[in-house]
Amino acid sequence: MLPNKEGQKVPNVTFRTRQKGQWVDVTTDELFAGKAVAVFSLPGAFTPTCSSTHVPGYNELANVFKENGVDDIVCISVNDAFVMEEWAKDQKADNITFIPDGNGQFTEGMGLLVDKSDLGFGKRSWRYSMLVKDGTVEKMFIEPEEPGDPFKVSDAQTMLSYINPEAVKPKLVSLFAKVGCPFCARAKAMLKDHGLDYEEIVLGKDVTTRSLRAVTGAITVPQVFIDGKLIGGSEALAAYLGA
Repeated sequence: MLPNKEGQKVPNVTFRTRQKGQWVDVTTDELFAGKAVAVFSLPGAFTPTCSSTHVPGYNELANVFKENGVDDIVCISVNDAFVMEEWAKDQKADNITFIPDGNGQFTEGMGLLVDKSDLGFGKRSWRYSMLVKDGTVEKMFIEPEEPGDPFKVSDAQTMLSYINPEAVKPKLVSLFAKVGCPFCARAKAMLKDHGLDYEEIVLGKDVTTRSLRAVTGAITVPQVFIDGKLIGGSEALAAYLGA
């Protein structure tokens, strides 16, 4: 059975990280002392579930975590510093601190270093999350010991529900836009003024006009979606926001 470290101190480790192309040593004291930190650990950078769901989930809810007393969000993986630095750039998850546990010391100290040799991974971390306060583990969510890579309890929403079951999730906003479009600039400014983060989908780069028409029924931009509902252009957005 995988160990649960609730009530115990996290391992005392110095991580060798790469930041802006430079070597930077980061200690567990620097990460955890005097702070409330949400940590999630996973089998590997650039792997499907980790990249498509685990990291984006925590990044999207980062502001809600902060509103509910969490100072930082840390992602730990048994990967080398160069891989983790590149993965952080690829994910564009600016609300998360990516920490490479290159030698697996931290993960081994947590008792969660497992053998993934069948995948050619060697020793890697089991997937889990935890809330650490001033270096002590308050709560852990460890994925069940099942074949494959289970992802049932270490997600961001489960952690947030533990911290505050009444926490309000942010609206999911997507914006179809075009470079140099003044109406798009107005829509983005309105979203920013209302504290709404958004994903920008650029016409001609990310999608074609045909795709825009297929999704929205329109050929003009901006086109704004909020929580899966098409709001429309900048005027429709202004009406929706009461701007």
